[in-house]
Amino acid sequence: MSPTSPARRRRLSLPRRVFSQVLLMQLAVAAGVAVLATGLFLAPLSHQLDDQAMRRALAIAETTAQNPQIARDLRNTTPSVDGPVQQEAERIRLATHAEYIVVMDMRGTRWSHTDPRQIGDVVSTDPRPALAGHEVMQIDTGTLGRSARGKVPLYDTGRHRIIGAVSVGIAYDSVRARLIDAIPGLLAYAGGALAVGALAAWLISRRVQRQTRDLAFSDIAALLAEREAMLHGIREGVVALDRGDRVRLLNDEARRLLGIGDEAVGRTLDEALGAGRTTDVLAGRVSGTDLLTVRGRRVLVANRMPTGDGGAVATLRDRTELEQLGRELDSTHGLIDALRAQDHEHANRMHTLLGLLELEMYDDAVEFVGEVVGDHRATSEQVTEKIQDPLLAALLVGKATVAAERQVALWVSDGTWLPDRLVDPRGLVTVVGNLVDNALDAVAATPHARVEVELRAEGRAAVLRVRDTGPGIPADRRDLIFTEGWSTKEPPAHGKRGLGLSLVRRLAERQGGGVTVGEARGGGAEFTVVLPEALAEPAPRPSGAGTGGPESGGTAAVGTADEEAR
Repeated sequence: MSPTSPARRRRLSLPRRVFSQVLLMQLAVAAGVAVLATGLFLAPLSHQLDDQAMRRALAIAETTAQNPQIARDLRNTTPSVDGPVQQEAERIRLATHAEYIVVMDMRGTRWSHTDPRQIGDVVSTDPRPALAGHEVMQIDTGTLGRSARGKVPLYDTGRHRIIGAVSVGIAYDSVRARLIDAIPGLLAYAGGALAVGALAAWLISRRVQRQTRDLAFSDIAALLAEREAMLHGIREGVVALDRGDRVRLLNDEARRLLGIGDEAVGRTLDEALGAGRTTDVLAGRVSGTDLLTVRGRRVLVANRMPTGDGGAVATLRDRTELEQLGRELDSTHGLIDALRAQDHEHANRMHTLLGLLELEMYDDAVEFVGEVVGDHRATSEQVTEKIQDPLLAALLVGKATVAAERQVALWVSDGTWLPDRLVDPRGLVTVVGNLVDNALDAVAATPHARVEVELRAEGRAAVLRVRDTGPGIPADRRDLIFTEGWSTKEPPAHGKRGLGLSLVRRLAERQGGGVTVGEARGGGAEFTVVLPEALAEPAPRPSGAGTGGPESGGTAAVGTADEEAR
């Protein structure tokens, strides 16, 4: 036998389109159900028709047995073709359209029959149950063929004793004919139901065709596989939402950026993320593109696109490193500008020194060099004596240089004392850097500009205060300034503003603390940050070791640009 050709295999296979396959499967199901329903209906119908025929035969037999004339004639006459029992039985048979009515005596001898030649003979079936007083219903075969039969006892006139029995038969051909007559109507109903099912199958298949865009099952499977690979392979977070803002899908990057897992699927954004700007942005309560939000310690850029079913797909990009690089770039630009200014100032000092040497004013030259070197040494020493963490001290020294270039006096308060026991130095550097930058921006171009920083340890807690002499913050805006994306300043070249204070608040809250803003003495703003667990437990000191602490004295200038602050 030759193998089937490829063309023939294609003709015998199922169609590729979802529409065609769904239609064929539904038509097959509808036809199968129609055939099964027809068969299940015909099986009990045949039994029901048999039962009806037997009950009809039994009813005719009971009616015949109730006739007192037949009982009297059975006692007083002999069986004959013209006898009264035969005549009465035939009359009843013709009136009821029964196949036969047989009246028998206690010996089973027929007194009546449709075939007169059978009168006087013993019946062909067992008469004992009926002669014993029992009613009998059965389908049996006798001298006239197969029939539905009913047999009852025949009592004398006073119903004191049984004197015979009456057997009535209904032709089984009539029962079969009724069943056959019912089949065309039943098939018509089944055909109508099949037609309705086929129409419904076609309508459903057309809807499936529109929703699947007439794709094949293999195409849909490929699209799903590609979607899974794309969602879990891209470096952007993807969150799919339904029309009730319940999470339908999360890719790996979205779980990482939002800090949630698979338990968020099926829950609303408010339940999965809690209240906040991130939830508002993803839910579409905040409109716009490339919206900035902060989740934990991450700066995210979110976009939301509605879908045709009333839901939406939101994408998230991690901007934390870019934001940090942008801030470092801003700081670097400030340092470069300050270094340029110091370069000019250094050139002026060198020219001054050269002039003093040419004039042979050696003592004045030595004194001038000592003052210059002492100023820079004092600036670094004043910071490192009070702030022993190297990262934080370096930050403030650098900020002092930037402040000097911007004609701002940056001071470290006399009460400042912070040991080198920080749990998260980089986090505190972020907090201090943001607050100092905002303070420098606030006092820029104002007369006698000044920013004061106070850092002190209280047990394991670190308390930071940053005061400035700027215009201050109105009371009605003190809650708004900590909102992501809110700012009164022009955005920088590298991105958007409105993140610094939000990051400060998030960092403080992650350590169980908080940040507040109020009015400083003499005007301006005063920010206070409390970090309850910022410091590690101190290491045990050897016995007899000395202790250190903040130095006494007045408030010391860290860096300034005017001569009086020096």
